[in-house]
This record gives sequence, structure tokens and C-alpha cells, in this order.
Amino acid sequence: MKLKLSKDVVLEALQKIQSVVSVRTTLPILQNILLKADKEKVWLSATDLEVSVRTGVPAEVVKPGATTLPARRIFSIFKELPANEIEIEVNDKDTAKISCGSANFEIIGISEDEFPPLPKFDGGRSYSIEQNVFKIMLQSTSYAASTDESRYILNGVLLSFKGDKLAVVATDGRRMALYEQEVEFPKGSEGDMVLPFKTVDELLKTLKSEGTVKIQATENQVAFEFDDMLIVSKLIEGTYPNFRQVIPPQSEQRIAVEREGLLTALRRVSLIANDKSNSVKLTFGKNKLEISATSQEVGSAREDLDIKYTGKQFSIAFNPVFLMDPLRTLPKDEVFLELTDDLSPGVVKSDVPFLYVLMPMRTS
Repeated sequence: MKLKLSKDVVLEALQKIQSVVSVRTTLPILQNILLKADKEKVWLSATDLEVSVRTGVPAEVVKPGATTLPARRIFSIFKELPANEIEIEVNDKDTAKISCGSANFEIIGISEDEFPPLPKFDGGRSYSIEQNVFKIMLQSTSYAASTDESRYILNGVLLSFKGDKLAVVATDGRRMALYEQEVEFPKGSEGDMVLPFKTVDELLKTLKSEGTVKIQATENQVAFEFDDMLIVSKLIEGTYPNFRQVIPPQSEQRIAVEREGLLTALRRVSLIANDKSNSVKLTFGKNKLEISATSQEVGSAREDLDIKYTGKQFSIAFNPVFLMDPLRTLPKDEVFLELTDDLSPGVVKSDVPFLYVLMPMRTS
């Protein structure tokens, strides 16, 4: 294999796949990336056996071929090279000679034959969605996934293709984020899949604002293909809980609040909250929302917001981090709080197909 390529371009590609490379593994091949050169491109692949990522970059390919090289080592080398054009030549013993300006390296690689092959998706379910829409759906929900490994199914994000819609859902049992979008897909392709959070993270880093993403799924694996990127992932096994059961059928109050103002006030007031009393209290009065927090060890804080409200006075407490999460990602200037009483779940909505259910906290 012999090729020339741009330092900036290959570094950008390596950054896209770097986080998938295994740091601690008994298989040395998983610490390597696969470089495969064809007519006008070199394809870079990395895997930890759970998630695999492949991306392509333009190159001047003198001689096609393939090898695997230690990922973090070559990233460090490429980063420090003095010029922008890099020459790579690999011999039949998988030793790579890397030249750039006055710098020359010889790096020992491992044969392509030892690198785990990507799975086939022949006959699987297939979907297509705009990249920017899919990215917004993942951004608007994934923060609500659980980090408790005892409920592993909740560590992932659900993609539910049903009734001409894609529902993206995440929950940790105390809150749930749901974003729905109409999506065309073939009859008979309805189904659910739960993505590991690592896969979602890779998608959020690499999805762009234009173009479509093609999704192919089998019973236990899924592939996302867009531009020159391919992300393949195992799915989390198990049955995701019925997320629609936790959505309150109705609420007594629907209150419009300016999103940025609420977020800013919550951020300030929550500085008083601590691990023992990690809650903020929202008190609704005539045309006013009072946000307050009290800590015996620290003190107290309060901030008032002007709102349009003429109902009964009542208070409800929430975990401030949980309440701020959707406010950070929603694009609209106004959000709607649907509330009933201090013991019933609260709902955050906006003028997008998004819904967030949050359990209140007891303050006494």
C-alpha cells in the first residue's frame, strides 16, 4: 500500500473514530485502526466489538492495500508532523513508513486479516431520515438516559418506528424525554431498537446539518450510514418499558414561561442546593413564578419571574438539573409547564413534537 494524503483531513477523520478505540483490552488488534486504500480514498475503521466506526478521506493512492496501525500512536505522530502532505508506504510485513517533510517514522502494524469484519445487513429493516432532524431528536432526549447499570435497558436510547412515526425516548425512571417525528418507512418495518449511549454519543459527534442518514437494522445490530461515515452498533437486548404509560393524561394548569429566563433563574438558584437537599421549589402566584432553594448548611436563594398566570397559588419542587436539561436543548423561546399538584408528575412541552415528564420531589 502506498498513498499521499492531507494531514488536516486525516487528523479530522481520526478524531471521529478515536473514541471507539479500546484503551484496555486483551486483544491488541482493538487498539489499532484499519487503513484500507482504494482508488481515490483511504478508509479508516475502529472498533471495540460493541461499536464500529468507519470514515473515508480523499487520498492520492499510488498502490491500493490495507493494514492496521496503533491508533493513538499514529494520531500523536500525525498531529506533530511538520508539513501538510503525508506519505504512507506499507510493506508486505505490515510495517508502515510515514514521511512528512524532514520527519520519517517506521511503525509496526498488524495484518488486516486480524481486524474484526463489519457485519452484513442483508434483509434487515431499513429507514431513512434527515441528519439534522435525527440529531435534534437525539440531543433533545439522550440526557435522560439512566447511568444505573442495574437497569441496563434504561442506559440506552429507544428508537421506536411505529405508525409512520419515529419516537426517540430516554428515561431513568425519574424523568422521561420523548421526541416524535413523522418518518416514511416500508410496511412491515415497524419495530423498536435500544441504542447504547456510546453509539448515541458517536452519532451526535458526527451527524451533520444536511443530508440523510440511512438506518439498517437486524434483531441485534444496527448501522447508520451518512456522507462518508458508517457507524455499526450492537443493540441493547431486552424490552423497553411502555413509556406512554407515564405520560399524564391531563393536567390542571398549563403555564407558559420564557425558556431562557427560567433556565437562567434555575441555574442561579440551584447554586444553593446541595446533595442532601438537591431541589428547587417553584411557587406559582398571580402573574408571578417564585423560584427558591434552601439549604441548612449553605443558606437560601430566591428569584422571581413574571408570567401570565391567574390560577390558584401552589408550589412544586423538582431536581434543578433534571428541570434544566430540556431547557438547554429546546430551540423555542417559550415552554409550557403542565402541572396538577405537588405530588403529580410535571410535563414540559414546547412548539416542537417534544414532551418531558418529570417526577416532583418531596420537600418535607
